Amino acid sequence: MLSIQLFRQNKERIIEGLRKKHFRETELVHKIISIDEHRRHLQAENDAIAASANSAAKNIGQLIAAGSKHEAELLKTEVAAGKEKAKAIAQKLTELENELADTLVKLPNLPHESVPEGKTPEENQVVRTGGTLPDLSAQKMPHWEITDKYRLVDFELGNKLTGSGFPVYIGQGARLQRALIRYFLEYNIEAGYLEYYPPYLVNEASAYGTGQLPDKEAQMYQTREEGFYLIPTAEVPVTNIYRDTILSDKELPVKMTAYTPCFRREAGSYGKDVRGLNRVHQFDKVEIDQITRPADSYDELEKMVLHVERLLQSLELPYRILRLCGGDMSFSSALTYDFEVYSAGQDRWLEVSSVSNFENFQSNRLKIRYRDEAQKIHQVHTLNGSSLALPRILASILENFQTPDGIRMPAALVPYFGKEILS
Repeated sequence: MLSIQLFRQNKERIIEGLRKKHFRETELVHKIISIDEHRRHLQAENDAIAASANSAAKNIGQLIAAGSKHEAELLKTEVAAGKEKAKAIAQKLTELENELADTLVKLPNLPHESVPEGKTPEENQVVRTGGTLPDLSAQKMPHWEITDKYRLVDFELGNKLTGSGFPVYIGQGARLQRALIRYFLEYNIEAGYLEYYPPYLVNEASAYGTGQLPDKEAQMYQTREEGFYLIPTAEVPVTNIYRDTILSDKELPVKMTAYTPCFRREAGSYGKDVRGLNRVHQFDKVEIDQITRPADSYDELEKMVLHVERLLQSLELPYRILRLCGGDMSFSSALTYDFEVYSAGQDRWLEVSSVSNFENFQSNRLKIRYRDEAQKIHQVHTLNGSSLALPRILASILENFQTPDGIRMPAALVPYFGKEILS
C-alpha cells in the first residue's frame, strides 16, 4: 500500500508511476488527496474542540471556587455541546479513514525508475543469458511424452482424483521432485536463509498483508466454512511471520526460505501454455524472502538475483534473466527480474522464477518496522524470489537432458536423486 505522505508530497510521481504500470484509474489519486484533506481538516477541528474543552474544564473549577455558579453552568453547557460535535466529527473521521484505506489498496505499487516502458512480455528487457542450448536429435520429445514414456507423471490420474491441472508424480518422477526440493532448500540454507515450514492455508489478514487481496482474489482457492485461502506462494505466510512487528536494527536483514505446495486457479488459461507441467493448479515451490533496511534493499535484490542465477547454473540449464516492463509487473512489485529456462522439447522459454523488491508496499500493510540504534522507528522493505518453482524446472531437465539411454541428471542433483541416469 502506498504511503499517504507520498500523495501529499509528490502527486506527479504517483500519476507517472501508474501510467508506467498502465493503471488507468488515476482519478483515484485525486480522490485519495481529497479524502485526506477533508480528514485532516476535521481532525484539526476535533483537536481544537478538545483543547477548548480542556481549557473550559479549568475555568469551570475556578468559577465554582469563586462562587460564579451561573457562569460555570453556562460553560458546562458549552462544553457539552462541544463534546456532541466532537462525537459527530469522530464518527465522520472513522468513515473517512475507512474510505481512505479502501481506496489506497486499489492502487498498485509504483515502479522503480529502472523499470522499462512497455505493456507486454515481449517488451521486457533481457539483462543477460547463460548456459548452452542443447543440440538434440530430431527425435527429441516434449516433457509430457517423456513423463508418459518413463511413467513419471500421470495427468489423467490427477484429473480423476481432483481435476485438470493437478498432476500425480509417480516413482522416479516423485523421487526427482523430492530431490529438487531438498537441493533447493539446502542451497538456500547454506546461503544464510532460515528455513520455515509454514501452513498452506492463511487467513484474510495474511492474504491482504502481502497484496494478494483484493487484487488476486479470483485466482485463489478459498475454504467454504472458515474462509481461509490456500496459499498461491510461500511468500504469503512467510512474510506475515513479522506482521505487526518492530524489529531491531541488528536483526536485519531477515532472510527466510520455505518449501510449500502452491495453489492457483489460473482462471482464463488455455492453449499450448497449459499443456503438461507448463501451467498447473497445484505445484511445489521453494521460496526465499528478505526483510531489509530501505537503504539496503536494492543491493539485496541484486544478491538474490545472483543467488538464483547460480542455482540455475548448477542445474546446467540454459537460462535468461529479464527485467520486466511496467505493464508486465505484478500489482505489488517495484522492480522484478524474471528467470526463464529453455525448453528444448518445446523450443521455447519457460518462466521459473521471479525475484522482486516490493519496497515498503507490503510493509505498510503488514506494519513491519525496525528500530535503529537511536531508537527511532522506520519502515522496512520486503523482497521475494522463487528458488525455484519446480514444474517447469523438472520439465526442462527432462527435455534438455534426454538421451537414448534415459534422462541424464545434472551433477549437482545426483547426490539427491541417487543416480546419474533416470531410465
